[in-house]
Amino acid sequence: MNILIADSGSTKCEWCLLYDGKKKKVDTQGISPYFLDAAGIGRVINQELVPALKKWEVDVVYYYGTGCKDPDNQKIVKKAIRGIFRSAKVNVTHDLMGAAVALCGHEKGVACILGTGSNSCYFDGKKIVKNSPGLGYVLGDEGSGAYLGKKVLQYYLYNTFDEELRYKFDAKYTTNSKEILAAVYKQPLPNRYLASFTLFLVENRGHYMVENIIEDGLNDFFFNHLCKYRESWKLPIHFVGGVAYGFRDVVKDLCSTYEFELGSILQKPMDGLIRFHQNQK
Repeated sequence: MNILIADSGSTKCEWCLLYDGKKKKVDTQGISPYFLDAAGIGRVINQELVPALKKWEVDVVYYYGTGCKDPDNQKIVKKAIRGIFRSAKVNVTHDLMGAAVALCGHEKGVACILGTGSNSCYFDGKKIVKNSPGLGYVLGDEGSGAYLGKKVLQYYLYNTFDEELRYKFDAKYTTNSKEILAAVYKQPLPNRYLASFTLFLVENRGHYMVENIIEDGLNDFFFNHLCKYRESWKLPIHFVGGVAYGFRDVVKDLCSTYEFELGSILQKPMDGLIRFHQNQK
């Protein structure tokens, strides 16, 4: 049985075909049912995925994607996929379920996403039982790339950075307050713009101000979300996403501070999804 797995955000979608004990990975542009209708999604799949799959048949599709918690959006994506892979069984669900399955498999645990945005849930091995409310990058997204990047810009615009960090920031970005405010308040996708400044933290680890931003930002996620689950003190807590993986030393220290059991930390969900569905075959 050939299994096609998809892990999609709004900018990039990772696909993996499992066939004859082998793996074929393909990247396409992101698929969001908020921005593409069924016909548009079908065009992306036909143009960017199907040619790479060549002669292989697809028996089952497991699609985990942004925006697919909404039943109407699920129908849009399922219609598009069925239009391409007509003989395949198609399963569509949201990206948080993908993270939970990738991290926990069939076991109980708390699954966390720390990437451009942030999210978390208690997963009972079959379904998501609890989900701490996500308020988006304006009111929430604690611990995310957007949240940390916003802190970087605050430190810069408030002139909180010391001379060393301000010099490094100016040398790297050659921007100013007018451009920054325009990008945040007038340009599309400001959350991604904010998250791009997380790289400045990565490149300046060891400076006390940088460490404070990272530790405070991740601690806000632990305090506002993980502490709301009673299961956090009983079950392993797993993480996926570029922020969690890039700052895994801080994640590990915070788990120790809060007396949580740290589970796995993955950069991307796909490897965990592959393991899960290989065991399903």
